[in-house]
This record gives sequence, structure tokens and C-alpha cells, in this order.
Amino acid sequence: MAFRRTSSSPLHLLGHLSLSLLLLSAAAIPAASLRRPPPQIPLFREAPAFRNADSCKTQIHISMTLDTNYLRGTMAAIFSIIQHSTCPENVVFHFLWSRVDPNISSTIRSTFPYLKFMIYRFDPNRVRHKISKSIRQALDQPLNYARIYLADILPSHVNRVIYLDSDLVMVDDINLLWEVNLENKVLAAPEYCHANFTKYFSDSFWYDKSLSETFKGRRPCYFNTGVMVVDVRKWRLGLYTQKVENWMVVQKRKRIYDLGSLPPFLLVMAGNIKAIDHRWNQHGLGGDNIEGKCRNLHPGPISLLHWSGKGKPWLRLDLRKPCNVDHLWAPYDLYLSAKHSFEE
Repeated sequence: MAFRRTSSSPLHLLGHLSLSLLLLSAAAIPAASLRRPPPQIPLFREAPAFRNADSCKTQIHISMTLDTNYLRGTMAAIFSIIQHSTCPENVVFHFLWSRVDPNISSTIRSTFPYLKFMIYRFDPNRVRHKISKSIRQALDQPLNYARIYLADILPSHVNRVIYLDSDLVMVDDINLLWEVNLENKVLAAPEYCHANFTKYFSDSFWYDKSLSETFKGRRPCYFNTGVMVVDVRKWRLGLYTQKVENWMVVQKRKRIYDLGSLPPFLLVMAGNIKAIDHRWNQHGLGGDNIEGKCRNLHPGPISLLHWSGKGKPWLRLDLRKPCNVDHLWAPYDLYLSAKHSFEE
């Protein structure tokens, strides 16, 4: 499969871009105080620099979470985004983390010296008591729910953001996704109306008309919350954080779903989003949430590959038991193994 590469290419060192860290305390961490990460933080080689095309004007805001267990995936995702972007210098990353660890920010800076990014602390206590146990422990982590609170955490000048999971790579120009026309909707994402929507909720939900009638007047379809374009201003004005939280409260009381943070999003948004091309989320490459068996690519063009599900490409590659699709992730892996680190 041939992926289209943009005109961006590695060039000589770019002008220095300052690192901004925004924590709850609003105190920035000086770049000089960032030290080499300890052994428990993965080491990565420095990525090449990429330069804007002449036509670049608009900033593109991307939000992702930071988790040591998924950091290798995050680094690959960042690399893929800036490598294929027409305007890599205009891409601003907004990272959410639940554990303040300067070593992670140091790692990002040493891997991407020219990246514009900010880091915000997401307080896990904000959501911990609202989480119900799901079918996979990884889905129960508070940071998995941070996307619900983007509008509360991001600066007021950010009116639109692309939220991305850490287990994906972009193989197209993210500018094209940024420019999607939301058509007055709060959120844009690929819809999958062929999926069996009823399976995301329990029988008790569907039998209780006071609950299931939430979809009255809508044609709800599944969408994956790992790739979303969000109108942050409309999210704030529409109080969507509270709407999602309200369903989490119902879940604690009645147990109406089993799949982490996705179902409350569907309850609030399904059937009322801007549907975009499936090429922007070739999801499910990690298999199901229980076994994570290999899956093939879906037919059609591809702009983004997403290893949602239990199987992650870096783990399967390290075990030397990769799926065929994992070899499409490998070119973006900047990880330095212990062997490579020793040789250097």
C-alpha cells in the first residue's frame, strides 16, 4: 500500500521554539531544569525537523493524553502527524497528564526540539468516583476520561481542537482534517452506521423507555472517540461535559453499559455529529477488547491508522509476534531499545 507523502521533508535545524508547560499551578517549568529521563521512561531518538509550506497561516490545535505506558505510541503519533503535515510548525499540541513528571516533558523536548506544545495536569480525582468497572482495566483509568473535560482544561482562545488517541498514526495531511466543515455541529468524526449499535448498551437500558428514549428523534450510529474534531466553544456553551457526566451517574446506579468512556459519549452525541470520511479513522487494528487478535485493513483510502482494541503494535512487535498491520506503524517508532542505547 502506498501512502501519499506531503511536500514536507527533513531540513536543517529550525529556529528555536520555546517550550510552554501549563500546569494547574500555572507555574512553567524552565527548559533548563528538564533533565535526562530516568531508566523507567523510554528513550527515543531525535526526530528530524520539518518546515512549513509557504501558504501556512492557521494554527492547528491537537490534544492527546500522556501516559508512560503509552508514551511510545504517543511519540509515533506525533512524528507521523508532523511528518505528513503541510504546516508542521503551525501544529500546537495540548497534552493532558494525570501525574506531574518533568521527565516525560523532557523526553518530548529532546525527541522533538522544535515542537510547540503545552502540558496540563488533569486531576484524576475529578472523575475517579464517576468511573464504573468495564470489560478491560485499561479503559477504567481516569486519564481515559480526560477527553470529556477538554473544554474546561484548554485555554479560552482555543475554539477548535482535534482530539487523538495515542495508539494511532497519521498518514495524510492533518490540515485536511482540521478544515472539516462542522456544519454547526459540536463534534465531527467518522460514523459507522452498519455496526450493531444496540450492543453498546445493556438489555436493561433498551427495556427502560425512560432511558432508551434519549435517542428519540435521532438516528444513532457508532463513532470512535479516539479521533474527533471538537468545537470547544460550542461544547462549553452546550454544557456537554455535564451531559456526559450525567449518564455516568446513571451508569453507577443502573449499569447500562460495559465499555468505559465511549457509551456516555454515544448517549449524548450519537446521531447528532458531523459524519466525516472513514479514511480518518481506520480503527480496530488492535483487535477486540478481550483477545486483541489480528485484523486486516478495511477497504478504501486511508488517512489515519488506529490500533484501538487490546493489541498495541509496539507490544506485538517487541514480542516478535506482530500482525501484518503493525508493520505500518513501525516506520514511525522512534524508540531506542536498551541494545541501541548501549551501542550509542
